[in-house]
Order: sequence, then C-alpha cells, then structure tokens
Amino acid sequence: MAVPGRAYWKGFLRLSLVSIGVAVYNAVDTTSEIKFNQIHKPTGKRINYTKTVKGIGPIDNADIVKAYEVDEDTYVTLEPEELEAIKLESKKTLDLQLFVDANEIDPRYFERPYYIVPVDEHAVEGYLVIRDALKKSGKLGVGQVTMSGREYLVAVGPLDKGLGMHVMRYANEIRSAGQYFSDLPDQKLDAEMVTLAGELIGRKASAFKPEQYKNHYAAKLQELVREKALGHKIVVGKDERPSGSNVVDLMDALRRSVKDDKVAKPAGDVAKGGGQKSSAKKKAGGGRR
Repeated sequence: MAVPGRAYWKGFLRLSLVSIGVAVYNAVDTTSEIKFNQIHKPTGKRINYTKTVKGIGPIDNADIVKAYEVDEDTYVTLEPEELEAIKLESKKTLDLQLFVDANEIDPRYFERPYYIVPVDEHAVEGYLVIRDALKKSGKLGVGQVTMSGREYLVAVGPLDKGLGMHVMRYANEIRSAGQYFSDLPDQKLDAEMVTLAGELIGRKASAFKPEQYKNHYAAKLQELVREKALGHKIVVGKDERPSGSNVVDLMDALRRSVKDDKVAKPAGDVAKGGGQKSSAKKKAGGGRR
C-alpha cells in the first residue's frame, strides 16, 4: 500500500494469536517548524563548533566516549560495544497486552503520535477487524515495542479510518503533581462565582476544531524573514505589555463577563453551544487515540 514518507518501524501488530503486518509512520510534520542557524555577523558564515576540554583545548572525536554522571564530576564511561551489547534486540512485534478505556489514561502520559497502516493487501482484513473491535469496545490497546534499540510503552486505538499509536511516557518519567499543588489551600469558594464561571464555560463549549487555531508567532516570524530577505527595513514597535499590578474584583469580573457574553451571542447560539457539549467530550476522547 502506497503511503507518503518513510516508515519509522515495520513489524507485526499482534492480538493473541493473530499477527498483522504493519508499518508505523510519524504523524507529526516537522517541516513546518522554523529552525535558526547561528551566523558570524561580520562575514555572514555559519558558526562551527569545536569540541574542547578545559585546560587542554580542542580534542579529536576519536577521544570522545559516552559517560554517565554518578556524582558531581564523577563519571562512569561507557564504550560503544558495551552500549551495543545491552541494546534490546529489534523485536518485530507490537503485542497488545492490555486494553483500557481511552479516558483512563492520564493525558500526561501521551508523548508522540504515529499512524499504523497495513503493509500489504493480505494484512488489510485483520487490520480492519482489530480497528473495528477497538472502536466498538471504546478501548485502547496497551503494549510495548522495541524501536532503534529502545523499548517504548505505546497505546493503540482507532483513528479516522485506521489505527493510531501514541508513544507514552513511563510512570517514573512523570513528576508528581503533589509537589506543585500541595500548598494550594482547601478554600471554601463562593458558590455564585463557581456557577458564573460554569455558565461561561458552558456557553463556550464546542467541538474541538484544531484547524481554527493558528500559530501567530510562526506567521509573524515568516513574514519578518520575507521582509528582511527583500531588504526592507524593519521598524520595531514599543513593548506594550502591561506593567504593574492590576487588581480585579473576581465576582465583578465574572458578572460582567456573563453579561457581555449574553449581549455578544444570540440566544440561538447559546443553546447550540450547550448542545455541543457532549460532542466535545466524545471528540476529546477520540483525539487521544
């Protein structure tokens, strides 16, 4: 099956005794990212980096080894052959070992999205069977897969007409939320303020449409690059960010927000917004897959 791009991994998607030949492709397009180079301003030439050691100066690449810091300024050096020896064998199977509800997985665990496609026409039927079974169950398949010598935790679920895969973080890679939120007080809140905030949220509830959001910084940056490439002079405006304290009465701000929102939005739109609430929740769950 012809698909754009180069496969990141090829192997078998396995459900018990059923194995389907699949290929995994990166779902993220990195070509849209703007990358900068460092240039020597007087000559306009790119900067080269020379590896140096303090007190010695420039060194040869042949004298560089990888090392892990076990204490301050104390390292355990690792030779290439030692690292190669512990590399996990390139396991060619993505085994779905556990199935969980999509909303059971904390969003913090999701890291990178991929597409899974069948490698040929012989794999299509089994692929579609697994896709539809996952879709009907509302579950994500969790397993581990070895890619480039490393073992990754992944979740697999239905996505559009096919299957998507998320590489996930392991539990020890997630910082505990308690160390950030433990100092928050168990404060009794004004019920009216919570109700007003909930009313604002309800009115603005809608299906998530990512195409509506644009990266304004990236657009401005591309425009700046085009203008400078044409030799145009750029006039930098004054920084107009607010300064100083701006104490706002929370209750007053909520009441005015609700009032202004009523004026800005016709009654029909308000009802429509509320009706989209359940749809938004469904899409949020589907988006994680």
